[in-house]
Amino acid sequence: MLDVASSTKPKILLLASTSCAYPGADATGQAHLSYPTNTYVVNIPSPAILPEQFYYDCFDRGIGGIIVMSCGVECPYEGAYEQLAARVDRVSLGLRERGINQGRLKLCSICTVCTKSFIKAINEMNELLLQELPQQLEPAAAEARVEAS
Repeated sequence: MLDVASSTKPKILLLASTSCAYPGADATGQAHLSYPTNTYVVNIPSPAILPEQFYYDCFDRGIGGIIVMSCGVECPYEGAYEQLAARVDRVSLGLRERGINQGRLKLCSICTVCTKSFIKAINEMNELLLQELPQQLEPAAAEARVEAS
């Protein structure tokens, strides 16, 4: 039987920096800890390389939420975290202007062993999206969820 409820969850895009957050994702897997299956982890050298338009395009194409996980101030690329934080702030303001909840874009610092923080950030985003976006599901999928209850 097809689990319609899980197939209609809003997608979470997780941008994980190569030197900190991605090893944290790996540590989460090695510890056999789980997180929602609607999460897509992308290994990226530094999220600071992504332009502002990238985030808007993701939301326009149906991504429910974006979590940017980086090393924070311990980033190996000088000035990258400061640039990233400023960019996320600008995008956040742009989301508000577009009528998109600013909470759907989150920046957090994750180290190589921060498994609990890694899972907490994903679960919080997932809860926000499930509360905010159920009305945006396709009508047939929404009806199927109601009938399955």
